[in-house]
Parts: sequence; structure tokens; C-alpha cells
Amino acid sequence: MSAPWHVAPSGPLVGELAVNGDKSVSHRALLIGALTDGPVEVEGWGDSADTRATLEAVRALGVRVDDHGHGRLTVHGVGLGGLKPPVGAIDVRNAGTLMRLLSGICAMQPAGAFTLDGDASIRTRPMERVAQPLRAMGAEVETTEGRPPVTVTAGRPLAGIEHVLPVASAQVKSAILLAGLRATGPTTVVEPQATRDHTERMLRAAGARVTGSGGRVTLEPAERLRLDRIEVPGDISSAAFLIVAATLIPESRIFLRGIGMGAGRTGILDVLERMGGRVAVFNRRTTDAGEPVADLEVAHAELTASSIRGDEVPALVDELPILALAACCARGKTRVRDAGELRVKESDRLESVRDALWRIGGHIEVEDDGWFIRGVPVRLRGGTVDPHGDHRVAMLGAIAGLYSEEGVTITDPGAIDVSFPGFRALIEAATAVRR
Repeated sequence: MSAPWHVAPSGPLVGELAVNGDKSVSHRALLIGALTDGPVEVEGWGDSADTRATLEAVRALGVRVDDHGHGRLTVHGVGLGGLKPPVGAIDVRNAGTLMRLLSGICAMQPAGAFTLDGDASIRTRPMERVAQPLRAMGAEVETTEGRPPVTVTAGRPLAGIEHVLPVASAQVKSAILLAGLRATGPTTVVEPQATRDHTERMLRAAGARVTGSGGRVTLEPAERLRLDRIEVPGDISSAAFLIVAATLIPESRIFLRGIGMGAGRTGILDVLERMGGRVAVFNRRTTDAGEPVADLEVAHAELTASSIRGDEVPALVDELPILALAACCARGKTRVRDAGELRVKESDRLESVRDALWRIGGHIEVEDDGWFIRGVPVRLRGGTVDPHGDHRVAMLGAIAGLYSEEGVTITDPGAIDVSFPGFRALIEAATAVRR
């Protein structure tokens, strides 16, 4: 456990702030890069505990990765079927994206047994939602009472399937599509709501045939993948914390450059706009790997409550904790519904977010699958936040500290390194003495 971090009340946030490379794209740059023929140059890779787990995993599978520092990697891909079973289990640590996507990749390898395991938190994650469709394709997948450790025994021929997701999940969708790269016939995933599409974009840029419309995504088997360069955009899930901070703190105005704007990722901007937020999006463009990016300008605004519907949750599931803080400081009542997926994150986020905000003066209650929040447009009182080992709850506590009367102490800020190791230094450099 790391030493506590006290975040004092802040004056305006002003100027240009930089966030880490998108965690979702960083995972996929390594995993899909490993499946290509020839080297892939990666720029802007987001170095974090989760993505380091992916870096070590692909190396354990026999893929050479040169780490040049400052977010630059060279991934020497070994082809679609070139991964080698490691000695012992692959440690995914706390990376749910790695656990699920790698299950699909291992299932389509030509031979070998691959065991995926991780920390105590990852061992609580449901894995049958991935294992069942992979088995339907012909893969041999064993879970431990539905959870990790997971063992995938490769070598069986796979057949493409059409799978209807019971719960919207980009991770499950991606696992099925990646397994379909070496299957017989097309693989189709049907989503109840649209989710982030980083896997489809990167596969398409690498030469795979991926089509989709109306909630259906279809991938045709591929003979090879080729991708020379991947530019990783800034992580909008990390930027969300700075966006809300600048929105809440009077006289703030910040700029964020090169932020990922992919489908299924910008729900927070839609909700904040509805609440009265002032976020300008400009300089839109597309990276070589097919990712849309843009620059953002964020200014302080008075917020009005606006409830979040279930069909919106997949597009902002990682941003719901910081949106709960925004709702606590908005005028009016907010309800968040159909967010039961938060119960199987790094913590039970419905409970841990409620506990954090309640302890520092927020008016928030947990309902069956969401929150009921009574917002008051004033700074929170402040106090102490226990993040329960969850990086997003720890970051929530820090932003709440900036917009509080007494400051907030995060008991274990080390959890932040899971996604944004530079967050603490950024906050300490960007904040001024409260006026």
C-alpha cells in the first residue's frame, strides 16, 4: 500500500494538459501487433501497470518488443499463428482487457496450452461470457468456476459463429472477433448497444475484412495482417477527470490535444453537454490505424442534473465514477440506471464510488443497478477516500479534493498507476493555490 496523498482545494486550472496514451488502444497495439507479419512502430503507447502486463504477456508468448521509451515501441509480429505457449501461467495482473482479448487470441493458435491468471481482483471477473462463445466456435476453454484462472488449449479447428451478446461488452466482442481471424467462415457479433470499436478499426487498418452496421459486426478469416505504424491517441477516460475538474472549478480553461474520439468512447461529452458543460471539439482527424482524434477546449460551467439511461452506459462505463462527482455538484437530481456492470470492475464501483462521495459530503445512494444523486452546486466538504484498490475511485478522490472546502486524502493512491502513472504529477503541477 502506498502512502496517503492529500489533495488540497485548487484555484483555476489553466493551460494545456497532456494525458497518457489510450489504454484500450495501447493493449490492442501490442496484441494485434504481435499477430502481424513484420515490425509495427507504436507511437504514444500509454505506459501503465495494465499495459505493462500486456507487454510482458506478448513477450512471454515469444514476441520481441523493443521499448524505446517515451511511448515508443517496436513490435516484431510473428504472424497470426506464431505465438508460443509459455512456461507457466501468463500473469495479466489486474488487466481485464488483456485477460479477455488474449483468451480469443490463444484459442486460434495452432497448438499449445495457455493459462491466464492474475491478481485477487481479476480472479473475481466473470469469464464464461467469453468462454461460452469461444467453445461454440470449437475452442477448448476451461474456467475456474466461471472465473480466472482460465486455460485455453489450442489446436482445435475453429468455425465462425453468429453470437448475440447478452450484455454489451467491447472486450467480449473483441475476443470473439480475434478468435475468428483463423476460423472457417465469417464471425459475427451482434451488440445490444454499440461499444468501443478499437479492435475493428485496427484490424481493418491491418488488412482484415471487417464490416458492420445496425449493431452487427462481421469479420472474415484473414491470411495475414500487416500494419506499419500505430499512433495511440490520448485516453479520453483519463481526460474525463481533467474535463470534469475544469468544468467544476471557476475560471478554469484547459486544452487537451490528440484525444481519442472513437465510437463508444465519447459518451461523457454528450452527457456533460446535456448538463450545460462547455467542451469545444476541434481539429478532428484520423490516425494511420483508423482512430479518430480531436483537440478539446474545456471551460468552467454551471451544471444542471441530467439522468443517464441504460443505453448510454456502454459508451461511458469507465467515466461513470467521475460523472457521479459532477452530478453531486450539479443543480438537481440525477439517476444512473442499468449500470450493474460496475459491480465487476476493479472494485464494486457502485458501492466504492458511493462510499467515496458520501464520506466527503456528496449526497448519493446506491440503487439496484445504479445511483440516485441529489446534487448541490457547491464545493464538497472534503475528507478521506479509500479507493478499495480501484484506480478510477482514487482519481475521483483527487478531483474531488480540488473542488472541496477542506481537501481530500486518498488512503492508497498507488492504484492510479494501473491506468495513469503520471496523474499525480500532472495534478500537482497544474493546480494553483486556491484564491
